[in-house]
Amino acid sequence: MDSRKPAQRPDRKQPASLSFDSQAVHAGNSPDATTGAILTPIVMSNSYQLPDDPSALDWSDSRTLFYTRNSGHNQMCLERKLAALERGEDAAVFSTGVAALHAIFFTFLKSGDHVVVSDVTYEAVARLFRELLPQRYGIEATFVDISDLAAVQAAMRPNTRLVHAETIANPTTKVADVRALAAIAHARGAMLSIDATFTPPPMFRGLEHGADFVAHALTKYINGHGDAMGGAVIGRAELVRQLKNDALVDVGGSISPFNAWLIMRGSVTLPLRLSKHLSTAQRVADFLDRDPRVAFVAFPGLTSHPQHDLASRQFEGYGAVMAFAVDGGPELQNRFVANLRLIVSAVSLGHDVSLIVHVGKNARRGSSAYPDAFQTYGHMRLSIGLEDPADLIADIKAALDDTLGPVVA
Repeated sequence: MDSRKPAQRPDRKQPASLSFDSQAVHAGNSPDATTGAILTPIVMSNSYQLPDDPSALDWSDSRTLFYTRNSGHNQMCLERKLAALERGEDAAVFSTGVAALHAIFFTFLKSGDHVVVSDVTYEAVARLFRELLPQRYGIEATFVDISDLAAVQAAMRPNTRLVHAETIANPTTKVADVRALAAIAHARGAMLSIDATFTPPPMFRGLEHGADFVAHALTKYINGHGDAMGGAVIGRAELVRQLKNDALVDVGGSISPFNAWLIMRGSVTLPLRLSKHLSTAQRVADFLDRDPRVAFVAFPGLTSHPQHDLASRQFEGYGAVMAFAVDGGPELQNRFVANLRLIVSAVSLGHDVSLIVHVGKNARRGSSAYPDAFQTYGHMRLSIGLEDPADLIADIKAALDDTLGPVVA
């Protein structure tokens, strides 16, 4: 995956000269001048020494080290790494993925603006645009089927300032055509923000497809170990600078230095982990798709998926999250999850451990926009970890046998 060769002599101090695997190791790393340690140390101080004459200092500056809410050493190193991995000009990091998304909306929307939002989106984003932003700030939102480009076009208004979508929607796995959405947004003077948590680089780089903002829940694949929370927005330098000034410095959703350090450490193995996630997910999805006891499987890597061709053109791989249900009611879905012995019942995704969560039908806002199978059965969201694929398949098969009985030949 991502076999691009450097166009010039590789230099760890020049991340653009490196291929992705080398960027994951070296980009953003800042050896310690005091001790000579070759890796960025954890700098837990909340304040940095001021210059001899601080009178000219901009107290809202996020590019000078003086107060960790504005910017800290570990945060800045992580930002440089993420900008390199996404091939963006700059990045801003936050305490959570939701804080990063909110930062986009808070910074670039105002009363009277209109937003076009995917009708299947993360729960917090759905509530922001259905309730909080309209009720408190007079920001209007239209929810549309983001895969229906004619519907997106029809939803645009003269005061539309933003189109927001997920590259692969949580949990339905609907795929957004990012280049087409960018063209629609830009033609009407709006910007495009995408949540690319399900599609980290090098699987996909949304800026190269026309997105203005790429957001990640760093908690997931980029950290990869289930032990730190964070979020990021990557984009053009002038937009990220405005976002930092408004939503980071003056709202204060700063990531802690320790979490920034943990995510920086975890990101080193992203190329290796992602390759394993993707290959294993395809094998598990194929197994589920063949089993007659499974009512449906939603995964872009299956040829039956409505956006399989788009996913094949747009991504390098199909992700490692899928939704499915066994053929039965909610009690049966719960029994299946309880019968698993390797896969863990818990929320989140992109961890080293495979995680599953059962969500009943109509249990989430906007669930009326879900496909018919989701509304009939509810769904289980399965995030594939780093276990042996044969072990995962054996665990699922045994749980199906325990729940529904073996398949009769």
